[in-house]
Amino acid sequence: MGKFVVKETATGIKFDLKAANGEVIATSEVYSTEAACMNGVESVRANSAADVEDQTVENFETVKHPKYEIYTDKAGEFRFRLKARNGEIIAVSEGYKAKASCLNGIESVKKNAPDASVEKI
Repeated sequence: MGKFVVKETATGIKFDLKAANGEVIATSEVYSTEAACMNGVESVRANSAADVEDQTVENFETVKHPKYEIYTDKAGEFRFRLKARNGEIIAVSEGYKAKASCLNGIESVKKNAPDASVEKI
């Protein structure tokens, strides 16, 4: 089972969603308070079943929020971001060389986030 790992940074507090194997599958922004960070965790749980909008194809179909957006970064790698109902980005992925790996990352969030435990370090 996956887990949210909440930790302090130099500028605030953030979380990583980790799969059962310990790999980080999504990361949050840096929040100013622990309460705001925990709200972010709950938002990822609540929105994790969202549909996918693939922005790497021409004339892609726009999907309503909440949604996962797949895009390519400046290095040409595939990434996803999970957006809440209000359009706010609540989690982002690492860069993937292959689109299939990026899609697997989204599936891992969908599988792990709803029941993930929270560990504060």
